[in-house]
Amino acid sequence: MRHQSAFAASALAITLALAACSPASNAPSDPVPTTPPAAPAPAQPAPPAASANVLGLEGLGDLKLGQPVPAGSSWASRGAQASDSCTTISSPDYPGAYAIVEGGKVQRITLGQRSDVKLAEGIGVGDSEADVKKWFAGFREEPHKYEDAPAKYLTAPNAESGDAALRFEIGADGKVKLIHIGMAPVLGYVEGCS
Repeated sequence: MRHQSAFAASALAITLALAACSPASNAPSDPVPTTPPAAPAPAQPAPPAASANVLGLEGLGDLKLGQPVPAGSSWASRGAQASDSCTTISSPDYPGAYAIVEGGKVQRITLGQRSDVKLAEGIGVGDSEADVKKWFAGFREEPHKYEDAPAKYLTAPNAESGDAALRFEIGADGKVKLIHIGMAPVLGYVEGCS
């Protein structure tokens, strides 16, 4: 009899285990979701590819602010200002552009009259002050050191922070003469290395 009880208890345990694994006849086979599934996140557009003819706060082509001149690049001192502490360099790949190197690192890049390089916003040398202000409102205005008004400098508000910043030199004709990106104090140099 003891043997029958053990057998009956085992049979009951197996029946209960199978019942627990089987769905009830009146229960839905798939649970009803309480909240709708989240929509997939929209795909983010890829950033535009960097162009060799676009000057950005990071630099121009392979020439990067705050870094040494890349070995094997076309940037070199070509009879311009050079000393132990400050050198100006240029590249035949970027006519009208030059850079200032201090302490072995690029501190400023300048676009001049012969340059066809532009900022990502499309602003380049020869554009009007009004065009600049459409994109860069709030820049600090300072009188030009060598030209009479309306010539001036337009400098980004963050220029004194030591971060890379932007500065425009506007000529007496109201047009962009030079565009500089760089870090203070080199960003504000008006005669090459000074």
